[in-house]
Amino acid sequence: MNHRFLFMAVSLLTATFTNAQERTDTLQNVVVTGTRNATDMRHLPLTVTTINQTKLTENYRESVLPTVMEQTPGLFSTSRGLIGYGVNTGAGNLKIRGVGSGAEFLVLIDGQPQYAGLMGHPIPDAYQTMMTEKIEVLRGPASLLYGSNAMGGVMNIVTRKMYTDGTKTDIQLQGGSYGTFQTNASNRLKLGKFSSVVGAQYQRTDGHRKDSEFEQLGGFAKLGYELTPNWQLSGDIFVTHFNASNPGATTSPLIDNDAKITRGLASVNALNDYGWTNGSLRVFFDWGHHNIDDGYSAGGTPKTALYKHNDYIGGISWYQSVQLFEGNRTTAGVDWQRFGGSAWNEDRTTGSKTYLTKNADGTVVEKQHADEVAGYIDFRQDVMSWLTLNAGLRLDHHSVIGTELVPQGGLSFHLNTDADVKALVSKGFRRPTIREMYMFPPATTDLKPERIMNYELSFTQRFGNKGQLSANIFYIDGDNLIATTRVDGRPRNVNMGEVKNWGIEFSGDYRISNHWSVNGNYSFLHMDNPIEGAPEGKLYLGANYHNGKWTVATGLQNVSGLYITTGDNEQKENYTLLNATVSYQIAPVATLFLKGENLLAEQYQTYAGFPMPKATCMGGVKLSF
Repeated sequence: MNHRFLFMAVSLLTATFTNAQERTDTLQNVVVTGTRNATDMRHLPLTVTTINQTKLTENYRESVLPTVMEQTPGLFSTSRGLIGYGVNTGAGNLKIRGVGSGAEFLVLIDGQPQYAGLMGHPIPDAYQTMMTEKIEVLRGPASLLYGSNAMGGVMNIVTRKMYTDGTKTDIQLQGGSYGTFQTNASNRLKLGKFSSVVGAQYQRTDGHRKDSEFEQLGGFAKLGYELTPNWQLSGDIFVTHFNASNPGATTSPLIDNDAKITRGLASVNALNDYGWTNGSLRVFFDWGHHNIDDGYSAGGTPKTALYKHNDYIGGISWYQSVQLFEGNRTTAGVDWQRFGGSAWNEDRTTGSKTYLTKNADGTVVEKQHADEVAGYIDFRQDVMSWLTLNAGLRLDHHSVIGTELVPQGGLSFHLNTDADVKALVSKGFRRPTIREMYMFPPATTDLKPERIMNYELSFTQRFGNKGQLSANIFYIDGDNLIATTRVDGRPRNVNMGEVKNWGIEFSGDYRISNHWSVNGNYSFLHMDNPIEGAPEGKLYLGANYHNGKWTVATGLQNVSGLYITTGDNEQKENYTLLNATVSYQIAPVATLFLKGENLLAEQYQTYAGFPMPKATCMGGVKLSF
């Protein structure tokens, strides 16, 4: 493998473009995910994909995940239908560069961790377009700043804002294939020092298979107030409830496998900005209630009990960034969080509860939790005009597992005003979840953290205000991955897995004229130890046309070598999807749109036994005033 990796590195570094056009800085180059405070990407060694609000809304999707997957090389999410993921079906699992089996990829909302406190996985149905200003995906370990669960990478959902005084309201309604209906409404307001963003959303579908219905209702509110020119106070709350039916795999259908899930999060945040120093103090709480009927096979009998659980994550996050001297930015922070909850089987007839969480000695307990506290420092220094040095260290302590040291370092070479070459070495880790340590028969209390080391080279060429082209290569080496095997005749969770992945990624966008723009990305991944739900190749090509009142957005996605199953019964999937959206502005406040997905009517699945729908069509109207 080493000679191939060296060849790719040399090829990448010798592919530098010259004669760059006039440089124009835009907000697209400013990110917060890889450094806590707003920073120009050119000074960070990290590989970050930024997806703006225009790109997120051009296809009128309620969920952000389909667009994020198209726009981000190396990122893949499993699906089960036209809309809706659920949490008891395996759909919505996020994997980046072949890393991620539930809890190795962290999702943030405005920097706040968002995952199930007992199980540790993200909640894909909570990530709605109506609340999103932009999305930043950090491709690679982000444990320096975000600790456990950021082993593979991070997706940060930056919520919407109102920048000038006034009010703006958006309403969207659409319907189409399989009895699908979706609607959302949001309002943004700024009045002097006060600002607010509120919204509500509802969607439902009959599903393309029998017993695959999905229904969701949610709302959010974000309030802000400028206490002084240097201090701001904000608070937000988001709640969503969904009912999801799972028909099971086609080879083993299920009856009445239904889930009723309520998720919520809330936080209060105090921000300061004095120019030479800025920071944040956030108190947050994330909770969920799950009510699941595991269903039964044809010819079987209904379950006598329902699975239920309440989970939570609560914590405090503080950081302060300061410019110590010319060209410097140093950020220090402290995080504390407690996560856990209670899980039980509840008898349908009597209502009696059988608790499922245990202590280390095997004693059944009603609730279980763990604490995590960490401190970190991130140092960045410009050396003249052609080099930026980055280094950081995190000390992370878990109440059960112990202490983890997380280093990270990188260099950013500025070849000219529009070209950069970057090198990065970063560590990622993931603590065992409450489920893995204390719930169900495989539970094992003496598990160790999963760990990976990531080595990466990247190159970016900008073409003034027209676009940019990026390429990067990476090598990932990790061990202690948690898997379930049989020990002494019974299932147990053990640290037995390894990851040795390498790959190459390309992405680019270019504005051809005032009417035409194109963008695309490609990723190739080699895995010594393949995992389900990770493709070897992923290609996306998109083109947009805008002329007066007409807008057309098209996208072609090819997925190759997607592992549906691994091991002795290895199975791969290859497919190509064509999507298109056409919209027409019929009035200053109203736009009609029509969209089709999988227009080639491909037969495909992203995990075994769950075929995706063929060609689907949706149409609707968007009002903005």
